[in-house]
Amino acid sequence: MILEILKYPDPRLRKRCEPVAEVTPELKKLAEDMLETMYASRGIGLAAAQVNQQIRLLVADIRPKENGRYKVDDMTDLERQAPMPFIIFNPEIVSKDGKTTYDEGCLSVPSYFETVERTKVIEIRGLDINGQEFMVKTDGLLAICLQHEIDHLDGKLFLDRLTPIRATRLKAKIKKNGYPDPDKADQDDDQEVEM
Repeated sequence: MILEILKYPDPRLRKRCEPVAEVTPELKKLAEDMLETMYASRGIGLAAAQVNQQIRLLVADIRPKENGRYKVDDMTDLERQAPMPFIIFNPEIVSKDGKTTYDEGCLSVPSYFETVERTKVIEIRGLDINGQEFMVKTDGLLAICLQHEIDHLDGKLFLDRLTPIRATRLKAKIKKNGYPDPDKADQDDDQEVEM
């Protein structure tokens, strides 16, 4: 089922999400619906907060597509070791190393992109779709995406990671221009990715 994605400045995006006590069949279904929503929106990550569910759950799939098929040539060795699609309940970053930057976009702030600084390599732990604890060390786009989605679970947007001047400028652009009509948006395969 395709879920509605909340758009900035919706105040529900600012709520901090609560951990789940256990992975129930209803939560597994929510994770599946979130993946379906993410794919339909051509995103690479989605947090439960973005679909108005205040629980600590995120999904991601950063596998590049070529002619409608997934390819892994552009992925790092660590990214290739991570399960895809990536589903994690109660995600927690347990170690960080290095810095990197990326032009981030967001499904809750569609069509706007800004350079954000993130940690280069992270180790993350949480519960998988079956409620089993697991840990993954990753880098590249997956590390950036997971940090972006965890921010959502904490009530933060990538706008909050910009300098005050850049954030004010972007918020003013959004207020003036709004968001594009998703039915008329350009569906170019080379477009930047939104999380």
